Order: sequence, then structure tokens, then C-alpha cells
Amino acid sequence: MLGKGIMRLFFLLLLAMHGVIAEAGDESNDYRLGAGDTMRVTVFKNPDLTTDVRVSESGVISFPLLGSVDLGGLTIAAAEKKIASMLMEQKFVQQPQVNIVMTQVRGNQVSVLGQVNRPGRYPLETFNTHLSDMLALAGGATGIGSDSVILVSIRNGKPFRKEIDIPSLFLGDNRKDDILVEGGDVIYVHRAPMYYIYGEVQRPGSYRVERNMTVMQALAQGGGPTMRGTQKNIKIFRRGPDGKPDEISLDMTAAINNDDVLYVRESLF
Repeated sequence: MLGKGIMRLFFLLLLAMHGVIAEAGDESNDYRLGAGDTMRVTVFKNPDLTTDVRVSESGVISFPLLGSVDLGGLTIAAAEKKIASMLMEQKFVQQPQVNIVMTQVRGNQVSVLGQVNRPGRYPLETFNTHLSDMLALAGGATGIGSDSVILVSIRNGKPFRKEIDIPSLFLGDNRKDDILVEGGDVIYVHRAPMYYIYGEVQRPGSYRVERNMTVMQALAQGGGPTMRGTQKNIKIFRRGPDGKPDEISLDMTAAINNDDVLYVRESLF
């Protein structure tokens, strides 16, 4: 008896550490069972009813004596109560004490794709998980990841799409855009805008376009001109409406656009 009590306490603590259960009395944030979850169901003093089950795609498990039991979307506590109630109603057990221990959390997953450090599918452990939480689980954006992310899903039976500017969540007053994610959501981080610099420059190559970046800042990021280069009359090629690059004239304080190409000429003197 004591050993079982200690084991139950251990599993409850383990689940709490992983966010699978919330504080007592607050089921609104509890994890809810979804397709792919596996668990062990035990009934006190009825070892023959102990079973390891997996939640099907339709949210149903198969339980001894009861057959199919729909648990999809229920919290662990609600699922325990439902099984106990069914056992009592059908007079299989007089006062059933049902215990559910999660063995693998696979339901209610969110996909994080694109320019993140650990792309993949992550279980939605509570219903109080924000977009920023899922990005943190995926290791955040890579060095060339965009500041904006795109969330696509089905909400209320309709296609849902929202583009969120991540820095503004913390630098501005847009915490409302740090929306709650739901099972089935897909978060996509696109490649950040890039510009390209070559010619007589210290570090030619491609670089991320930072916010409000100017031609002068872009040149500085490339290490500046070499001893043979000059910052005067830098050639800038920008994609036009027809998709073809056009040579344009900009001063050093002009803004850099995505896909701009800068050519640093050789000094004539």
C-alpha cells in the first residue's frame, strides 16, 4: 500500500515537472488527452483491470469490461472520473478508484518548421501554451531566421492564418499577439530578408537585412571597403517589378531592401 502511494506521488511529480498536469483545482490548463497518447489505467484492488492503452485517432480507448470509451479532449482527472462512473453504473465495481498515468504524450501536437534550430512536432502539454513557448521549445530562430513567423491552422472549422512579429511582442506593447496555440497548429519561420555585397569589400557575401538598415550599415557589416575600394558611387542592383535587377542610385542613408546587391568599386586614385 505504501509503495503504491509513493509510486503514484512520484508519477504525479514527474507529470507536473513536464507540465502534463496543472495545480489542483485548475483543470482549465490541464493537459487533455489526444490521439496517440499512451497511458496505464489501474483500478484500486482490481489488478485484472490494469491495462496499457493508446488513444485512437477518434479519441477512443479500449478498456476491459467497458469496451470502447471516448476520452479524447478530456483532462486526466475527467477521464479517471468517466471510467469510474461507467464501472459503477454498469455495476462492475462498487466504488472504483481509477488512476491514469501517462506513459507517452503524443496527442495535441504542434509543428514548428523552417528556420528554427530544432524543427519538428512538439506535444501541446497544456492549453495555456503560447506561440513564444513553442518557439522556445524549438530552440528559437536560426541566425538567418525571419523576425516574423506564420501560424496556420484550422480554427472553428475555418482556415486560420496569422503573421506575428516576434520582437514587437517584447519590445513593444503587442503581447496580445503572443496567441495561444492549439493542437494541429503549424508554425513556420521563413528565411530573413538578405542582401548581397561584393567587389572591393573586406567580407563579401550575403547578410541579413536588419530593421531599418541603411546602405552605410550594410557596407559596415561587410567590413567596409578594402584599401583599393571606395564607398563613393557604390553600385546597387534592386529587383524591379518585372523581376529583373535594375541599377539604382542611393545615398549612404537610404534603406536596404530584400535581395539588394551592392557592388563596391575599385578606387581610381
